[in-house]
Amino acid sequence: MKHVELDQKIMKYTYGQPIETDAVVLGNIKVGENLSYLALEGKSFKYKLQKDIPVYGLGESVRGINKRGWTYESFCSDDDMHTETKRSLYAAHNFIIIAEEKPFGLFIDYPGRLTFDIGYSQLDELVITPETMDLDLYILEGDTLLDIVKTFRQLTGASYIPPRWAFGYQQSRWSYKTNEEVRAVAKGFRDNGIPLDSIYLDIDYMERLKDFTIDREKFPDFEELVAELKEDGIRLIPIIDAGVKVEEDYNIYEEGVAGDFFVRDEKGDIFEGAVWPGKVHFPDFLNSKAREWFGQHYAYLMDKGIDGFWNDMNEPAIFYTPRAMAQAMHKVEESKDKNIDLGTFFGIKDSFSQIMNKEEYFKEMHHNMDGKCVRHYDVHNLYGYNMTRAAGEAFEKLRPSERVLLFSRASYVGMHRYGGIWTGDNRSWWSHLLLNIKMMPSLNMCGFLYSGADVGGFSDNTTEDLLTRWIQFGIFMPLLRNHTAAWTRQQEPYAFEHTERLKKWIKLRYALIPHLYSEYMKAALEGGMYFKPLAFEYEDEYVREVEDQLLVGESLMIAPVYEQNKTGRYVYLPEDMLLVTFEDEKTYTLTKMAKGHHYVACDMDHLILFVRPGRMLLLGAAADSTKDLDMTSLTGIAYCKEVCHHTYYEDNGMDRQVHLEGHVTEVEIKKENNHFNIKLKNAPCSVLKKLALTLFDNETETITGIQYDI
Repeated sequence: MKHVELDQKIMKYTYGQPIETDAVVLGNIKVGENLSYLALEGKSFKYKLQKDIPVYGLGESVRGINKRGWTYESFCSDDDMHTETKRSLYAAHNFIIIAEEKPFGLFIDYPGRLTFDIGYSQLDELVITPETMDLDLYILEGDTLLDIVKTFRQLTGASYIPPRWAFGYQQSRWSYKTNEEVRAVAKGFRDNGIPLDSIYLDIDYMERLKDFTIDREKFPDFEELVAELKEDGIRLIPIIDAGVKVEEDYNIYEEGVAGDFFVRDEKGDIFEGAVWPGKVHFPDFLNSKAREWFGQHYAYLMDKGIDGFWNDMNEPAIFYTPRAMAQAMHKVEESKDKNIDLGTFFGIKDSFSQIMNKEEYFKEMHHNMDGKCVRHYDVHNLYGYNMTRAAGEAFEKLRPSERVLLFSRASYVGMHRYGGIWTGDNRSWWSHLLLNIKMMPSLNMCGFLYSGADVGGFSDNTTEDLLTRWIQFGIFMPLLRNHTAAWTRQQEPYAFEHTERLKKWIKLRYALIPHLYSEYMKAALEGGMYFKPLAFEYEDEYVREVEDQLLVGESLMIAPVYEQNKTGRYVYLPEDMLLVTFEDEKTYTLTKMAKGHHYVACDMDHLILFVRPGRMLLLGAAADSTKDLDMTSLTGIAYCKEVCHHTYYEDNGMDRQVHLEGHVTEVEIKKENNHFNIKLKNAPCSVLKKLALTLFDNETETITGIQYDI
């Protein structure tokens, strides 16, 4: 990651006795004495916001890119109703930027409940309130918003880099329950010619819902299945849950008890909750020995050919505790044989419905943080982060030279170094497609580049048009996974009437992978952003209010259609751009569009994107899976003014050690005397042999094709 001069760019303020979160990796930060920008009043940090100035950040949260006008809580929550009234989701990302003329960023390194009141109580006031005054507060300065993001990434570390195959299309459901179902899904994709790189296994692959086990009745030839799919370019990705089933002779349970690796209660007994398998114990992921113990068990599945995992239920989700269930049952017994009036009925109902994920459970749980006893409630936001850290640290030993796919539901700043995230149990709502669009740049700000939502929606029944529009946006997300719940309709692309239409957009994703992977790697290695709001690159009277268009990497702007029954949409261009209208992955038209407001036609049979002036888009040929992608021959669409420049990164997609040097091909086009001169500096590690360039001349609006053999 490129480093900027940090002198006077970061100031640290320490209050009370902060708990070490390991979110920050940069040492020797200047410690401030007199707090700048903010005023400390009681237990709250306050700041007077200028009228209409945006506040960006907070990663995974509801509402818009600009966070003004609502109260947000950092307290990882298992809640599938992602409505705009919610204050917390599965993650805690305590980083914001106040986008004044001289912008500055704030990172509150605090693992407990933290409230950001951003113009909710008082329209123009920011109030940040922790429950206790034990925290580190960092103020980050920079000339631009992106400068501040890069400084934050140096403070908290470089982003996780997945294998390149993890940019392929991925299909999931809760659950594909047997060998036969998994093979049927693979066959459905291959018979219909739809590209596919991964099929996911939810909890039903496990023996009685136990981590690091395989149900041999459902998957008698698991190893053969993994090898068979991988030969066809398809990875099998199993889920791992946070709770360990309480069961005698189950090795994970027995080892956890013997090694004192489980969270305990206030009396010193092992804490007992309940999730999918019933009664479970929770590994003490905040203890380094427990992390090492749990992490090495991923080897059980890796030895069977598994190359990736998704960690779930790690807020942690707790359905009930034995004590809470006993109290609910007692309420029922009390009312037995009685005339149950309305109040009694709802009391009985609530005694069960309100015992899920009660905060009292988190106050009963206690961690051994390497010798220090800490109440879980006070470090709640670190649990999912450290589960994924356990896996990530284990992979460094188990696969020291290769990348492993890893992402999580719950997270905190710092986890971005070990894995990506998906945004949890969304719904098949058009509003959640829009929420997905708006959430992506906020996640990128906090270092979570490998991210995505459940395409098509997890709960409720999707519609074909919603899935189509979601895929049209999803092909730009690094994590492109279609995932849905057990009670919903089939959501595989071949389950719908217009399979060919869905297929062509997935094929376009594969044609885009060389470009998107390159843009991702540059963002990860340089501490930048893959998705950016327009306001991070442009300054005019409109861009701050545009939240449904995103910049992707250095070259592209996308404007997804996210409303039902629409055959186009309004788009704002902050400068002249080249509209690329795709009919399929091979067929497209180019149209110069002037700066300003436009209505652009885009029915479900077309997809639009925009190339910025002086930039280019690179395309490959589609393939059944990433292993079949031809990286030797690419097509470029260049929007040429006086100079057009593109930096293309490539590697083998698997090496754990990555860097820019030796892997970047520079393409430069200059127009001189009505002729285009092309300079291409090829990287020593490059496999690129042919580049077919389509040059769109901004001045004459003519198109020139050039075949460039390297």
